[in-house]
Amino acid sequence: MPTFPTKNFRPTTLQDHLAAAYRARMARHPFLLFGLPFMLTMLAGSFFLTPATALRYERHDRKVKQMNREEELGFRERGKEGARKVWDINEEYYRLAAKDLDDWENKRVKRLKGENDGILLI
Repeated sequence: MPTFPTKNFRPTTLQDHLAAAYRARMARHPFLLFGLPFMLTMLAGSFFLTPATALRYERHDRKVKQMNREEELGFRERGKEGARKVWDINEEYYRLAAKDLDDWENKRVKRLKGENDGILLI
């Protein structure tokens, strides 16, 4: 007799339970007892979650409304305090090129109290 038997030990108390019967049938019909219920759960979840997702987008659409032409014109003509400046890449390039990039100083940012500042004390 080998040291470790190949047959698993199952006490007699577990053989009468529903779980033991399910486990035995699962070995013979894995798709029917595991795959099919899983696929049905995924399919049912898809049908049940579709209205919830639609509700989410409907609420978002209620919050965001589209501007009509008069509001859009009023937004553009608001003046300096509220109007956005038109961004031009050439203007941005020349603004950055005019800066002196060779003359700079490395400054440490003040840390919050109790925050590690990265300085090793020896």
